[in-house]
Amino acid sequence: MKAIIPVAGVGTRLRPHTFSHPKVLLNVAGKPIIGHIMDKLIAAGIDEAIVIVGYLGYMVEEWLLKNYSIKFTFINQPERLGLAHALWMCKSSVNDEEPLLIILGDTIFDVDLEPILKSPVSTLGVKEVEDPRRFGVAVTDGGKILKLVEKPDTLVSKLAIVGLYFLHQAGTLFTSIDYLIDNKITTKGEYQLTDALELMIEGGETFTTFPVTGWYDCGKPETLLSTNEILLKKNIPVKEYPGCIINEPAFIAKNAALENAIIGPNTTIGENAVISNAIIKDSIIGNEARVSNIMLDHSIVGNNAVITGNPHEINIGDYSEIRVG
Repeated sequence: MKAIIPVAGVGTRLRPHTFSHPKVLLNVAGKPIIGHIMDKLIAAGIDEAIVIVGYLGYMVEEWLLKNYSIKFTFINQPERLGLAHALWMCKSSVNDEEPLLIILGDTIFDVDLEPILKSPVSTLGVKEVEDPRRFGVAVTDGGKILKLVEKPDTLVSKLAIVGLYFLHQAGTLFTSIDYLIDNKITTKGEYQLTDALELMIEGGETFTTFPVTGWYDCGKPETLLSTNEILLKKNIPVKEYPGCIINEPAFIAKNAALENAIIGPNTTIGENAVISNAIIKDSIIGNEARVSNIMLDHSIVGNNAVITGNPHEINIGDYSEIRVG
């Protein structure tokens, strides 16, 4: 079965880190965001992925081809005109009669996909939220979806659509997107997937929902760190380092170097990072970074960055250097 994974976004809320890396390649609990997604898909039996790339897309392509052996098709989206438009660009790569899984590439989830992929009808992942105005929402009768609304200004439902969509037949989706594009129907200036799915429902297609309790946002520094904390609690083993104290949960890359350091809890240390005379907790330290003579808390340090001194909290991008006396 095929999955479509849109990852063309710029990730402006995660700057400066996304100036040099696409958001989906940022490290969370020892691997890039998209690595967590791919592992779930492959475990569920997905054997082909269509990846919609844009900003720094070549880096996403290189990483996926290096780390996974399933079949990939990469589609470039030069203009970001909305999620429905991104999916529409995949039309020639999908057979109308085949089922299709769509998963947004900037959210890590914890749900068993196998029964979902066997559903006899189309079904959407949902989670109840207090403020649904930032999401597409599903209005249901308890099982069947009656209506979908994109980013409602008034409260119609608290069931947010979380970015997991299983479509029983792909053809009806593309017919609906064709209608939106041909008639220039947009919501908040973009061609919305929620609007296309609503057209399918109005046309008689049955949609149900499935609950997604583990839904971890990676869109902002604070949510990236909270997701890192949650995923680290899955008992990732950490070896001992002489002269260092490791407060689990933590992830430390095998080739990272630690000297006279206290690491954790809730801390990720990237590949070839060098940590000395430092206390680091609730933080993510990138690949090749060098951190010394410092205490860091709730911080994100980019790849190849150099940090020395004694600030308490920091958020700097790749190849940066800070010295504090």
